[in-house]
Amino acid sequence: MKKFIGAALLAGLALVSLSLRPAMADDAAPSRLDQVQKSGKLRVCMTGDYKPFTYYRPDQSFEGMDVELAQALAKSLGVEAQFVKTTWSNLMNDFIAQCDIAMGGVSITLERAKKAAFSDPTMVDGKAPVVRCADKDKFRNFDMIDQPGTRAIVNPGGTNERFARTRYKRATLMLHPDNVTIFQQIVDGRADVMVTDASETMWQAKLHPELCPVMPEQPLQFAEKAYMLPRGDVAFKAYVDAWLHLAKATGEYQQVFDKWLK
Repeated sequence: MKKFIGAALLAGLALVSLSLRPAMADDAAPSRLDQVQKSGKLRVCMTGDYKPFTYYRPDQSFEGMDVELAQALAKSLGVEAQFVKTTWSNLMNDFIAQCDIAMGGVSITLERAKKAAFSDPTMVDGKAPVVRCADKDKFRNFDMIDQPGTRAIVNPGGTNERFARTRYKRATLMLHPDNVTIFQQIVDGRADVMVTDASETMWQAKLHPELCPVMPEQPLQFAEKAYMLPRGDVAFKAYVDAWLHLAKATGEYQQVFDKWLK
């Protein structure tokens, strides 16, 4: 009987050992945190087409709010930021294949969360209107905007058009295909309002003093921006979140935010 019990115990221990091996192997897998410090580079994916977060200049360099924050994150790690240009349609594939983090106005979505993790949110950035400053009292809220006679302009094919077609009931909707000149249409009086990301309304108001955002601090639609990170890498996410928390607590984040959005 003792021999039987001893054999059973040994068999049980062997099974426990086998069951623990995958978990132990996973725990021992190197974090991107270690790999980045070892390589001396933080590879940052960004599109370069979303001011004020990221813009790819003609000289093939990047500038923008998230460019400066990426450089600050890299500096905290004792490495250099290496920017990898991508597109929105290829963002996920390029991120998984080539990058340690994706920045540049990336929104948290459930579809992206199926393949990647996210840092703590960097900002709330839902939809908000932008109008001529001369009309700001006339268009103090969305109900005052959505009235007969209001010319609401929108770029086709994205979230702005989906919002416009869902929410406008009385205003006249105008499609304008050129994202570069669409805000000039409002400045020139050919349209009255555009609803886009709140951060973009603040940026465009900075570029065009004639334009004023309408309550960008209270967006009409909830959305959050964050940094996209490798799925399952607890150590790297913990570091990025800790850096982001400290950057906000010390005012470093707000200083960069104010430079580009105020």
